[in-house]
Amino acid sequence: MTPTEPSRPSAPERRGAHVGPGLHVQGEISGQEDLQVDGRVEGNIVLGEHRLTIGAAARVTADISAREVVVFGNVKGNLRARDRIEIKKDGSVVGDLATARIMIEDGAYFKGSIEIERGAESAASAQAR
Repeated sequence: MTPTEPSRPSAPERRGAHVGPGLHVQGEISGQEDLQVDGRVEGNIVLGEHRLTIGAAARVTADISAREVVVFGNVKGNLRARDRIEIKKDGSVVGDLATARIMIEDGAYFKGSIEIERGAESAASAQAR
């Protein structure tokens, strides 16, 4: 930048993708970045090694697979998270959960089954015993 060139404001830091409250998505969502859902989604959500956040006003009917899933809103479907699933106090999940770690806050609604999956390291050490 030269002294006569005006300074440009830096671009805002990107924190991932967003499905806004006015959007309704039907079908599969897959990607390689974090996703925040505040609208309606029907179908499947596959994020691999990334985080999915279901906002308080969101209504999701989908099977979900991600590294981490945090639910503030309403989800109907099965959730699989490699690291962690959190259901916050006003969150609601109807479906089966599979994860290494789970947190369900007081006041949250959950109906389904929970499968705690051991990580590769702890499974290997358990077999060695």
